[in-house]
Amino acid sequence: MLVSKRIKVGKKQILAVLIKLASNNLILLKGKRGYVMCGYLNMVVANKFGDVAVKITGVSTIKQALGSRAVSISAEAKKVGIKRNQSVQDILKIIA
Repeated sequence: MLVSKRIKVGKKQILAVLIKLASNNLILLKGKRGYVMCGYLNMVVANKFGDVAVKITGVSTIKQALGSRAVSISAEAKKVGIKRNQSVQDILKIIA
């Protein structure tokens, strides 16, 4: 199963994607500047590619993802002002 929808963030939009995998859901919130992803995100790889990436955990729906906080962030995310434990709502304003 694949669920994809656009979510307004101020005057901009992000793409929210949920992919049902064998044992859990993969959640991705993608803006123009970067993305927020569930625990499936490999932060080492995100850093290797220079992505503005934020990892969240403990979510299985898009709604839960939107209400969560950053568990870890890439080096590039830090450079654009994103902080660990910052709310996803605030992060989306930066990456949208």
